[in-house]
Amino acid sequence: MPEFGAAPIHTIKQSVVEGVTIREPKDVLPAAKALRDAIWATCELHVTASHDISGTRPMVCDAGTALAASVFSAAGPDRWWLDGGLALRSPLIAASRVRAAPFWCNAAGIYDYGGRQILPEINLENFAARALTHSAIVVPVHLPLGQLGVVSILSPDAFCEDLREPFDRHSQTLATWAGQFVSTYVEAMQGPSRMAGAAGLSRREVECLHWASVGKTNEETGMILGLSRATIRFHIANAARKLVAVNRDQTIFKAAQLGYLPSWR
Repeated sequence: MPEFGAAPIHTIKQSVVEGVTIREPKDVLPAAKALRDAIWATCELHVTASHDISGTRPMVCDAGTALAASVFSAAGPDRWWLDGGLALRSPLIAASRVRAAPFWCNAAGIYDYGGRQILPEINLENFAARALTHSAIVVPVHLPLGQLGVVSILSPDAFCEDLREPFDRHSQTLATWAGQFVSTYVEAMQGPSRMAGAAGLSRREVECLHWASVGKTNEETGMILGLSRATIRFHIANAARKLVAVNRDQTIFKAAQLGYLPSWR
């Protein structure tokens, strides 16, 4: 396996990768248990996960039960996923937005392998209150259409502040397992039709988003394209639905990420 920087090559247990893979909804519960048990057996840490930090709907099994309230209940405070402001204030999530590889963090800093401090621009003030933990190993999972999942791996000691040793020993293994679990969950539970929509932005939708991205209003875009303001609004709303975006700005951002608006980027 490739290294993360200077980290040693870790053995990825193929049986665990298979165990945490979700192919259909009925696999969610056993895969979640496999992830929880494999992480505990490897480094005696707890795990919790979110497949989409932009929403309040937690990861669920095929029966609709929140995994954070059942399989992952040992990690994190009760019903943390109902806290709609967590994605806005948590330093774990702020770092995950700009970091693809795993990291660990506490109130003193955010760290890569070997205790190298990274992302000094992330605000760590009132860390424990905002992160809901004193320390964590974090695996960002960047998904199609700009969706961000985050897996947090926590000590059973609620006041533990140092996770350097398990991070340095196991970060690559933990990242492989966590990434496989979250990415296959999204594919199995959200379905291929969601991804297919993004592949089908129409030429008119792209034109409307282009002009919106350079600051034009719906009325101004309509004048440029010879269309009514209502028609421009319709095309942008259609693009938002296809890209699973919650507002105009997010629609533009996701379209740019997917290469529809290279001039905007």
